[in-house]
Amino acid sequence: MVLEGIRKALSKFLSGKGDYEKAVREFIKELQKELIRSDVNVRLVFEITKNIKERALKEEPPPGVTRREWFTTIVYEELTKLFGGEQKPSVKPPKKPWVILLVGLQGSGKTTTAAKLAYYYKLEGYKVGLVTADTYRPAAYDQLKQLGEKIGIPVYGEPHNKNAVEIAWNGVRNYIERGFDIVIVDTAGRHHREEDLLKEMKDIAAKINPDEVVLVIDAAIGQQAYELAKKFHEATPIGSIIITKLDGTAKGGGALSAIAATSARIKFIGTGEKIDELEVFHPPRFVARILGIGDLEGLVEKVRRIKVEFTEKDVHDFISGKLNMRLIYKQLVSVRKMGPLRKILQMIPGLGLKLPLEIEAEKAEEKIHKWLAIINSMTYEELDKPEIIDRRRIKRIALGAGVRPEDVRELLKQYELMKKLSKQIRKRKDLLERLQLGFRP
Repeated sequence: MVLEGIRKALSKFLSGKGDYEKAVREFIKELQKELIRSDVNVRLVFEITKNIKERALKEEPPPGVTRREWFTTIVYEELTKLFGGEQKPSVKPPKKPWVILLVGLQGSGKTTTAAKLAYYYKLEGYKVGLVTADTYRPAAYDQLKQLGEKIGIPVYGEPHNKNAVEIAWNGVRNYIERGFDIVIVDTAGRHHREEDLLKEMKDIAAKINPDEVVLVIDAAIGQQAYELAKKFHEATPIGSIIITKLDGTAKGGGALSAIAATSARIKFIGTGEKIDELEVFHPPRFVARILGIGDLEGLVEKVRRIKVEFTEKDVHDFISGKLNMRLIYKQLVSVRKMGPLRKILQMIPGLGLKLPLEIEAEKAEEKIHKWLAIINSMTYEELDKPEIIDRRRIKRIALGAGVRPEDVRELLKQYELMKKLSKQIRKRKDLLERLQLGFRP
């Protein structure tokens, strides 16, 4: 994730016991270095770090909160302002049908984003249709058609028609007449002849009269996002923005802060290549993840959306230290559906600052497959009390699961690590609750 170095700096700050003012100055230096590395505008970097330093050294924390805990609150509040403020964007269409026009430069991931957006709204219960009005890229129709088939959403296109305005109008009219709730129109993008791109966008918008124009921007564009957003907004008022490829770029902070400076609303962010890796952009949640405070709300929401049997109670049980192999099994099943293990664990409060799990990303899937087989070979008593599993039981379980005894021991070792981590989180629960209370304006 972008700005990961901030999490490490904060972890070091919280665990330190030396002079408070010296620790603040050291953290500020690390914060400045990380924000600049992430392509955030230098003026903004010095402005935000100046605010943090002044508040940290002048403000008195509320009763019962240490200065270091209060400092975390200050950093959280200032970073949240940088990325757009406290308010969560409204993503529910205010009426039906709702026509969305997607615009942006070539290479921004616009076509994939069209499918991701359609899939997001489909899971929310809407009847969604896609229109491909990109006549510039020969494979655009085929690409969106394949994505649509994969997620069960119809795609309208006219491969032999070169009139993008006509295609867009025909597609929108087709879906509205058939009673669809949401229509998403994907348009062409160009690196060259920008004036042609903007003119086509204006012509399509004038013809179909969209309810919302969404600008799709690649996170790697950095500070240039400001000028791009400004140009598109001048051509056709932009209702919202989607940032793509935010999972792997160091310049994501630049794009986010630049767009925030235009006062445009970032509605969604793409956090990976998979079709379900699109999430509503909520600055406080995003900053909480950066700082390693966790995102319990985001985890529970993601679980609900993919319809797995992993509940808020399960998350609460884990945080409260009520851990057994049944809960580990549900977590493993959920993780396989939700994406990379490390990314999911970072959403659990307390885990972001330190991940003791010794799992390499590329081997995670293989390990999870073995561990699920091992847990399936356990008795009810062993599931509830893994501590009773001795050498004799390990041999029996390994034989039943078709794995080596060493694999069973490795799972038990990870269970002990999770148990230890659960205790650490329980000890820090009061701190987290106080921080979260402090985060509320």
